[in-house]
Amino acid sequence: MICSDRLNFKVICLMKFFKIIPISLLVIGTLSQGQFLYAENKRAESYKVLNNENDKLSIKNVQLFLDEGDRLINVGKFEKAKNSYDKGRNLAKQLSGFYRDLNGAFRGLDARIPREMDDKGRKSLKAWADANGRLAALYKRKNQPEVAVPLLVEIIKLMSPSSAEGKAAYSDLRELGFVDTSYQGF
Repeated sequence: MICSDRLNFKVICLMKFFKIIPISLLVIGTLSQGQFLYAENKRAESYKVLNNENDKLSIKNVQLFLDEGDRLINVGKFEKAKNSYDKGRNLAKQLSGFYRDLNGAFRGLDARIPREMDDKGRKSLKAWADANGRLAALYKRKNQPEVAVPLLVEIIKLMSPSSAEGKAAYSDLRELGFVDTSYQGF
């Protein structure tokens, strides 16, 4: 019987010890809350990688390529200007595809996102058409209409024949002799 009492006493002590562990961990955790450092409460925009001036996937960067091409044209470096216009055109084309894909993925789920993607998509299409126009002008200047014509046709497809860009592209196609009929537009 004495042996049994000792065993019971040991079991009871062990059970009390196991009850004390979680309680002590809770107390320690609660008391130490004030000693932790929390992240600064800066504006979320400062953490967005693509929301700064040096972002690579933006309309701003497309415009930088186009401006660089214009500068190179002015100093007579046509091949480097063509490369800069091509980079801007490719980036605008890529952005347009990304925005279109996101627009479709979120359609019907959250109306704000497709609206934003539609707006950004239009801006990327305009930048794409601007790059095409500058490339077409360069090819016209180099007497290479066979390269300029597809770019001009693409402008009309991107922007519509009734837009200012579309009308200018069609006028250039007439000037090159690719089309004969004049277009008055709306």
